[in-house]
Amino acid sequence: MEILTIFLRTVLVYFVVFLMLRLMGKREIGKLSLFDLVISIMIAEIAVFVVEDSSKPLLDGLIPMGTLVLIQIFIAFIALKSRTLRLMFDGKPSVIISKGTIDREEMKKHRYNLDDLMLQLRQNKIMNVADVEFAVLEPSGKLSVVEKAMKESSAEVETPKGVIRYEGLPLALIMDSKVQDDNLEKIGKTRFWLKNQLQLKGVRDFKEVFYCSIDHRGRIFLDRKR
Repeated sequence: MEILTIFLRTVLVYFVVFLMLRLMGKREIGKLSLFDLVISIMIAEIAVFVVEDSSKPLLDGLIPMGTLVLIQIFIAFIALKSRTLRLMFDGKPSVIISKGTIDREEMKKHRYNLDDLMLQLRQNKIMNVADVEFAVLEPSGKLSVVEKAMKESSAEVETPKGVIRYEGLPLALIMDSKVQDDNLEKIGKTRFWLKNQLQLKGVRDFKEVFYCSIDHRGRIFLDRKR
């Protein structure tokens, strides 16, 4: 009898949660802001509580879930009228790359590191930071990218004599001012060579560099600390 009760409660709670999420709108399905995420997690936790403890009345779970949905609908409605409130609950976009330059301070503000940036660029099918004109971190955590009109990685230019050239994805040579020795080994170069390349671009020390990479044509992309 208890198993049957748990089964029926589970089915009922499933349809209640499904209905509540539909009432919250399609926006929650496609994109979760921080506010939406909190509401969804709380509804899920309450649903588990209702299903697991069959001794508790269903209303002890349904009323809090309904309250959360009403809060979400109310906030969403008044947010339509007020941009200030929208920014308060949803946050605002942050420009991570502007005119081809990485904004280190903006990344630090959001605890967003270079590995996160590289991952999301690859998800946007962009392998080289040098090809990015603008990159915007949306409130949902998604990275929106605008590529340069003329991609540096696809430009048909002749490789200068004596410059290293290899086939493959762009390699990070410096990340957060730290030299990536394993990647230098992959292209058969040393720190001494890298330092000379940086000096040609007016950089005297590795610590002045936030990010540096080399593409398959041997062209170096450099982003300095500011």
